[in-house]
Amino acid sequence: MSVPLLALFLTAFAFGTAEFVIAGLLPEVALGLDVSVPVAGYLISGYAIGIAVLGPLLTLATKRFNRKTTVVVLGALFAVGQALCAIAPNFELLMAARVFVSALHGAFFGMAFVISTGLVPPERRGFAVALVLSGLTVSNVIGVPLGTAIGQLFDWRATFWAVGALGLIASIVIAVFLPKTAGSESTHSSFAREFKALGRQQVYLGLAIATLVMLAQYAVFTYIAPLYLEVTRLEEEMVPIMLLIYGVGATIGVFLGGRLADWNLGKSIVLVLAGQVLLFGSLYFVAPYPLAMGITTFIWGGVNFAFGSPLQSRMLLWANDAPNLTSSLIPTGFNVGIAVGAILSANLLEQGMGYHNLPWVGTVVITIALLLAIISVVWEAKSTNRPPTGDADTIIVAH
Repeated sequence: MSVPLLALFLTAFAFGTAEFVIAGLLPEVALGLDVSVPVAGYLISGYAIGIAVLGPLLTLATKRFNRKTTVVVLGALFAVGQALCAIAPNFELLMAARVFVSALHGAFFGMAFVISTGLVPPERRGFAVALVLSGLTVSNVIGVPLGTAIGQLFDWRATFWAVGALGLIASIVIAVFLPKTAGSESTHSSFAREFKALGRQQVYLGLAIATLVMLAQYAVFTYIAPLYLEVTRLEEEMVPIMLLIYGVGATIGVFLGGRLADWNLGKSIVLVLAGQVLLFGSLYFVAPYPLAMGITTFIWGGVNFAFGSPLQSRMLLWANDAPNLTSSLIPTGFNVGIAVGAILSANLLEQGMGYHNLPWVGTVVITIALLLAIISVVWEAKSTNRPPTGDADTIIVAH
C-alpha cells in the first residue's frame, strides 16, 4: 500500500472526525459557549450544509489548479480551520469556523477520489476509492470516541487542536510523497448526458431516499450524547464507549452492505431500510436500560451504514453512462439530510419534545424512505428499461 494513499486515508479520517466528533461533545460545547444543547446542535447542520453547497463550488473554483498543490493547501487550511474552532470565543465564530472547514471537506473528497484512482493500476481503482472512503467509517470507530474522550479528559477545545494537528501531518506527508502529476487526468461527460441520467427514477428516487435516511439518522444521532446521559442515565465516561460500540457496528455494516449489494441491489435496499425501521423504533423502548441500549446501539450502527453500498451502487449502475453529476450529488443528498435532521430535532427539542422521543422522528422518516424504495423496486421490475452501458472505470461510489 503506497504512502500517498495512506496520507489520503489519514486526511479523510481527520475530516470525518472533524464532522462527527461534535455529536459526542455537544453538552460540553454548549456549556462552554453558554448556549443550549439544541442550539449547539446547529454546529452539525452548518457543517453539513457547507459540504453540500460550498464543497462543490470550491471544487469548481479550483478545477484548473494542480491537484497535488490544491490538496496540500486544503490540508493546511483544514489545520487552520480547526485552530479557529479551538479558539472561538462564542457560538457564532465557532459556527463560522466549522462552515469554513466544511467547504474544504467537500472539495477534498471530490479531488481525493480522482487522485487515488491515478495512484494505482486500473484493476485496483475500486480499492483505492474504498480506502479513502474508509477514512470516514474509521473516523466513527476510532476518531469520534477518541476525540470525545480527549474533550472530556481535557477540554472540548483540545479535541479541535488534536484533529487539526492530524490534518496538518497528513498534508505534509501528501506534500512529500504525492507525485506532482497526480490527478491531472480526468474525463468529462456532456452536461446533457449528466442531467439525462438524473431523470431515471432509480437515480432521483435514490437521492430522495439518501436524504431521508440521513435525516432520520441525524435527527437522533445529533443528540445521542444527551440521550445516553439523560435517558439511559449513563456516566459521562461511558459516552465514548457507546460511540465506539456504534462505530464497530457501523464498520461491520459497511462490509455487510457490500455483500448485500453483490446479492441483489433492490431487495437489499428494502431489507436494510426495513431493519432500520425496527431499530429506530426499538431505541425508544430500550433507551432506559443500559445493557439493552448498548446492544441496540451496536445493531443500529450496523444497519445505518449497511444501506450506503446497495443504494449508491444501484444509483451509479443506472447512471453508468454519465456518473459524474450523480456521484457528486450523492454526498450533497447525504449532508442535506444531516442538516435537516439536526435542525428538525433542535426545533422539536426547543418545543419540549424530550430526547427520549427522538427515535420516533427517525422511525417515521425511515418508513417514508422504505415506501419510496418499495415503489422504486416495483417500478423497475415492471419496466422494460435496462441500465445503460458505460465505462466502468469512471464509476466512483461516493459518501
